[in-house]
Amino acid sequence: MALRVLIADDHAVVRQGLRMILGLDNEIKVVGETTNGREAVRLARELCPDVVLMDLLMPVMDGVSATAEIRQDIPEVEVVALTSSLDDAMVMGAVRAGAIGFLLKNAEADDLRNAVKAAAAGQIHVSPAAISRLMGQVREPSGPEQLTERETEVLTMLARGKANKEIARDLRIGQQTVKTYVSHILTKLGVHSRTQAAVYAVQSGLVPAGELTPPEAVESPTREQWWSA
Repeated sequence: MALRVLIADDHAVVRQGLRMILGLDNEIKVVGETTNGREAVRLARELCPDVVLMDLLMPVMDGVSATAEIRQDIPEVEVVALTSSLDDAMVMGAVRAGAIGFLLKNAEADDLRNAVKAAAAGQIHVSPAAISRLMGQVREPSGPEQLTERETEVLTMLARGKANKEIARDLRIGQQTVKTYVSHILTKLGVHSRTQAAVYAVQSGLVPAGELTPPEAVESPTREQWWSA
């Protein structure tokens, strides 16, 4: 079954370009489009896509607010934020709102498709330029010793792009147990999302910055509800 994607962008040319790029992959299907954040929230509820490609600067309701509402009301829908410029407040706002991916609109076509597939599988996918901005916004870590050994292990795997299902499989524990670990990790680190936790892992030296984004597309992703802040 193809991944279902909703595109939210107020520029018709951008929407057309995104639709064409995604349409070249038979594992992805665009199920809807909209021009503002309020409609993005409504259509996300109505269509229940796997992923929303969310422009951050839109009329009626901006993409950050729309992302927050979608992630709160329908957490099974993942959001990949799109922007043409990297504003620190905007980048951090999108991450805090729950966006699992962050891309510039000039990203390569393969990177866009990979980000959609990664998001659908519950994996973090952030452009290198956005990572550098996030590194400056997340507070200086006091060290991974504040986490238990298992929490540190889960954080490291999360930062390397593994979804809850993969972490559960590799550690031979239940997915609900992984969700509990992730919840404890976010609380202890004082962050709001998996992406912020991943940046913390980089700052702490647990994971090289180059490993924060999955290098390849996710194969045969399935739609599952991953825990997220």
